[in-house]
Amino acid sequence: QVQLVESGGGLVQAGGSLRLSCAASGRTLVVMGWFRQAPGKEREFVGAIKWSGGSTYYADSVKGRFTISRDNAKNTVYLQMNSLKPADTAVYYCAAGPSWGPMVVDVEAYDDWGQGTQVTVSS
Repeated sequence: QVQLVESGGGLVQAGGSLRLSCAASGRTLVVMGWFRQAPGKEREFVGAIKWSGGSTYYADSVKGRFTISRDNAKNTVYLQMNSLKPADTAVYYCAAGPSWGPMVVDVEAYDDWGQGTQVTVSS
């Protein structure tokens, strides 16, 4: 089992930036993903990173605005969110999965989830 602790959410104005953190503990991970969920909506893929090598993959809705990175020494992944829009308002979750491939966009590809952190973007 992997324990994931998220932080960094908050309230920002449109056009602003936030950086979310996800600290992982437990077994070694292969993939870390970021998802978001707005009220009444399905959980939506944001992006993912492969621990070994740092390959990333992003949803079209955030490509060019969001960046995922990791700090191996701290066992922490980050979601840097720039040029935020009100449509980005959601609870953001990090997740850990066992493999890297096309399946990283699916919630079922992940075994462990963080508690979520609220991001609110005002207009």
